[in-house]
Amino acid sequence: MTAEPATRLDVSDSRARLDTLQALVRDELLRVNGVIVEQMESPVELIPQLASHLVAAGGKRIRPILTLISARMCGYRGDRHVNLAACVEFIHTATLLHDDVVDASDLRRGRQTANALWGNKAPVLVGDFLFSRAFQLMVRDGSLDVLRILSSAAAVIAEGEVLQLLTANDSATSEADYFRMIEGKTAKLFEAAAEVGAVVAGRTPADVQALADYGRSIGVAFQLIDDALDYSAEEEALGKTVGDDFADGKVTLPVVLAMAEAGCEERAFWHRVIEDGVQGEDDLATAIGYLTRHGAIRATIRRAEAYGERARRSLDRFGPSPERAAMLDLVDFCIERAY
Repeated sequence: MTAEPATRLDVSDSRARLDTLQALVRDELLRVNGVIVEQMESPVELIPQLASHLVAAGGKRIRPILTLISARMCGYRGDRHVNLAACVEFIHTATLLHDDVVDASDLRRGRQTANALWGNKAPVLVGDFLFSRAFQLMVRDGSLDVLRILSSAAAVIAEGEVLQLLTANDSATSEADYFRMIEGKTAKLFEAAAEVGAVVAGRTPADVQALADYGRSIGVAFQLIDDALDYSAEEEALGKTVGDDFADGKVTLPVVLAMAEAGCEERAFWHRVIEDGVQGEDDLATAIGYLTRHGAIRATIRRAEAYGERARRSLDRFGPSPERAAMLDLVDFCIERAY
């Protein structure tokens, strides 16, 4: 049996990497938060109420930080990137609201989800409001390139979410299907967040593409680690219920890899719990046992490490700077969550 890696998330070095990144853009991030609060104002009382819940839930703000730090690394010293970082966070938050409704999730970042508190209708509509605010910020920026990048990202994210819905409860889902789904629903916004930082700085097309590649690679790595952690992390550290993906019948890479090696008995198990949706009290433990037997969690982490290396190589064309060092540290942070 292949031993799986330990998956405690209280690694001080990993947290320190994120702290360093956040410290570099602390003043700008405060301004981003100010834009978020301002743009969430509405005479419709429920909107700021629900929005306040989201702001209080916190989060790492990795995606808007990517916009801020990539712009800084590219030499930008204006303020357009602040509104665009808020725009990126609005898109992300809107997708989270919709995701939690679709998945019937009760917990996110250790707190009750909006749908657990307000039901399903309000979060869906407030998610639409946040998308609208994001587009208003794009238009206010005035750049057709920025509008193209972020509006395209919003469309691709929606496609990725629909693809995830279609592949749920489908044990025939392939690796290609899985990667197409996560490149849409997760990696595309990482890609766009880093890309617009280079665009506002007026960098060359090659530099813009390099940062887009960085964002996409780190986004895939981030999702791969999340999918591995769903079967191996501690609930308190993960910020959601361990085994949520399993309970929802989501076919993530650990499951794809395990099913590829499964014998008849295991295949019957996966068919029952994924396709038929018939799950018993001990089935999550049984699933983890199969994943462990085939080294599926470890293999998923190795894939994430490979994407992390791609992200690092994408920064080779940029000279040394505190921002570049922090972006390299961000790669390590995303991977180290698994250990």
